[in-house]
Amino acid sequence: MTSIDRRIFLGGAGAAATLITSPYVSRAVAAEFNFKAGTNQVASHPNNVRLKEAFDRILAESNGRLDIKLFPNSQLGGEADLLSQVRSGAVQIFTIGGLVISSVVPVAAINGTAFAFKDYEQVWRAMDGKLGAFIRQHLAKAGLYTPARMWDLGFRQITTSNRPINKVEDLAGLKIRVPSAAAYINTFKGLGAAPVSMQYPEVYSALQTKVIDAQENPLALIGTSKFYEVQKFCSLTNHIWDGFWVLINQRAWGRLPTELQELAEKHLNQSGLDQRADLAKLDLDLREELKSSMAINTTEPTSFRQKLVESGYYTDVRSKYGEEAWNLLQEYSGPLA
Repeated sequence: MTSIDRRIFLGGAGAAATLITSPYVSRAVAAEFNFKAGTNQVASHPNNVRLKEAFDRILAESNGRLDIKLFPNSQLGGEADLLSQVRSGAVQIFTIGGLVISSVVPVAAINGTAFAFKDYEQVWRAMDGKLGAFIRQHLAKAGLYTPARMWDLGFRQITTSNRPINKVEDLAGLKIRVPSAAAYINTFKGLGAAPVSMQYPEVYSALQTKVIDAQENPLALIGTSKFYEVQKFCSLTNHIWDGFWVLINQRAWGRLPTELQELAEKHLNQSGLDQRADLAKLDLDLREELKSSMAINTTEPTSFRQKLVESGYYTDVRSKYGEEAWNLLQEYSGPLA
């Protein structure tokens, strides 16, 4: 296990320490309400550690009435499968990023507008404020209840094999892997790159064989996927931020008595705040860890934003999400175009 692997593991294990002292609740008597929660991250990821913490506390404080069992690491299916299952009620809880949910609720991707947020202070003011509330209203219309606190997924950074990215001109013609969501593809087309969509498990070998020259992801995934073995440069661009929504099937949520809803909301929100702190520390630690394996550089967003203005990217975003959503975003981000 490399030092970077250990850092990721310990980030989850450290948070898990709180679970050891959690009150023990016997499951010998069947719970009044049984939920299943699915995620796509490994069990040691802070996302799952904090979910398990919340579920244990809910079980204890409800005296065993609400039992939520966690199924990490895609045990219940991939992203598309789980999104379908939580909408149908086959799974009651699923955590996923807003850019993925946008296939069902388009405005859920507005927080992923390129270079909208400069730092986490802006992010959390927006997502804990009116912009987050606006998105939650639209999720509710799709039958998905979400607690008030969004969890963190992270700012996305760019790794490359042939050159660092310091300004937008460095992206010209760059073959960069992006997820298949339109938000990512449109961003990098607008920046003048040559985005290539492919499944995540294929990325390492594609970088190794030079099928692509670059990829973009939060630092935690850059570290755990060992992209530092096949990439020379890591440019801290912060080009997109996304977070995890804790999606709860609206019908299942509605069957819970008010006191159990309030209990679940309280602990999911608290664990969400704890998970944010976990990822913030992990991000800072990884910036130092990765320096031993990659050349790290920071960037300034002006040239990137200007290119997106010129390419019509922000005009398209505004048209896609509507004036109300656009104005709410700019209330926190400042003028984007």
